[in-house]
Amino acid sequence: MEKCIIVAIADNRAIGKANALLWHIAEDMKYFRQTTTGSPVVMGWMTFQSIGGKPLPKRDNVVISIFPWPDRPEGVKVAGSLEEAYGMVSGERVFVMGGGETYRQALPTADKLYITHVHATIEDADTFFPVIDPGIWEVESTTPVAVDPETGYGYEFTIYKRR
Repeated sequence: MEKCIIVAIADNRAIGKANALLWHIAEDMKYFRQTTTGSPVVMGWMTFQSIGGKPLPKRDNVVISIFPWPDRPEGVKVAGSLEEAYGMVSGERVFVMGGGETYRQALPTADKLYITHVHATIEDADTFFPVIDPGIWEVESTTPVAVDPETGYGYEFTIYKRR
């Protein structure tokens, strides 16, 4: 099974603040939905809370939590670690979708990165994506830069594969 990470990152690697996304870019949300639908998604507990505490439709949802969770919503599996989460899913690929600590743990064993590069610097962010080392990752594909009409931010979708 291919282990993938999907994330939108600012030029300064910022990905979040106060357990929330830094922007709402409709095309990025559409890309996320199209890319992950039909595949399992793995996320940390805080990311799960940030998306409303409900499973994403048409995907197996696994939430990593080190605490007991007796009242988990229907349609959500709970794992105690990233490795346990990987063992709970099947299919062609799995997507890790956050947050910061889960990304940090997933990066060393990931096969592909689905990155939305958002051309902005968010100075007051509190969560950042690890450095994408060009010695480890190479660009498989990228789209031309588009501009979000709502935020004015430029962005492109880039897929990296492990060298």
